[in-house]
Amino acid sequence: MTPPHGAAARRDNAALPLPQKKPLTRRRAPARADRPFRGIALILLSTLFLSTSDVTAKYLTKTLPPVEITWMRFVVFAAIMVPAMLPGSPLYALRTTRMRFQLLRGLALLGSSILFISGLRYLPIAEASATSFVAPLFVTALSIVFLSEKVGLRRWIATAAGLAGVVIILRPGTGAFQMAALFPIASAFAWACTLVMTRVMSGREHVMTTMTYSSIAGVFVLSALVPFVWVAPSWHDILFGLLVGLASTTGQWIVVLAFRYADASVLAPFSYIQLLWASIFGFVVFGEVPDAWTITGAIFIVASGLYTAHRERVRQSQLLTVVGETSPNP
Repeated sequence: MTPPHGAAARRDNAALPLPQKKPLTRRRAPARADRPFRGIALILLSTLFLSTSDVTAKYLTKTLPPVEITWMRFVVFAAIMVPAMLPGSPLYALRTTRMRFQLLRGLALLGSSILFISGLRYLPIAEASATSFVAPLFVTALSIVFLSEKVGLRRWIATAAGLAGVVIILRPGTGAFQMAALFPIASAFAWACTLVMTRVMSGREHVMTTMTYSSIAGVFVLSALVPFVWVAPSWHDILFGLLVGLASTTGQWIVVLAFRYADASVLAPFSYIQLLWASIFGFVVFGEVPDAWTITGAIFIVASGLYTAHRERVRQSQLLTVVGETSPNP
């Protein structure tokens, strides 16, 4: 039998159903799960990767400028996220309903990275890490603005204690003070902005989407800046730059995943394990031993952060109690 042709073929083809295009949809964020132990385990794991990235970045500051090191970090970051940028890919994740938050989060993460690496160039890694851990104190203040939270007197006292720890470490007005010590503080503020925006989007945006936009924002901005400070890297520098990018990307990914399983107030205390890693790596790689001022200040900062996390848990418990009492009985 010969196939139809001419008008008959057109009639037969018209009767056939047209192939339907599968609509592109935004990747939905997995529902948040209350699994605090999994969240804690993820945060503990993230501290190892993030500390590895920090110590490697400090090593690179001997030969490369901070902007170039950060650029290498974000280039690796973006390369890992390329499958999520391709429209035909099953991992495509650029569709978002919170474009502004995604880009702002990326810029905040970028600022935190540049500022912290700039501080590492001049400061012992344990001192820089301890100072940067005032981020939870900034989160307390930012939560009032962005999350409409009410902060009680006791949390403000804890915040003041943490700031006292920073003063102990920096000792402004003495010969021990370095202007470079302000870099980790500014980095902590930028990181606090990153955490708050992560918290705003958690459960609403897919982790792939959040990571992809952070990588894009970082690469675009840094690619415009790096020509002004460019130093030709050796193969040795490139390999360590790859390590910085891989370790930091893995660490950031794990942090975002951890927020899916537990609240920030639960996870915050365990993030301080990074101070231990920083001290160990600083001693092994650079022969740095934290002095008494750094240790004392770190104790103040950690105690402040732990108490702030405790008050956050209490506040959430009270909110759940109120919701339970006001909800109708089944």
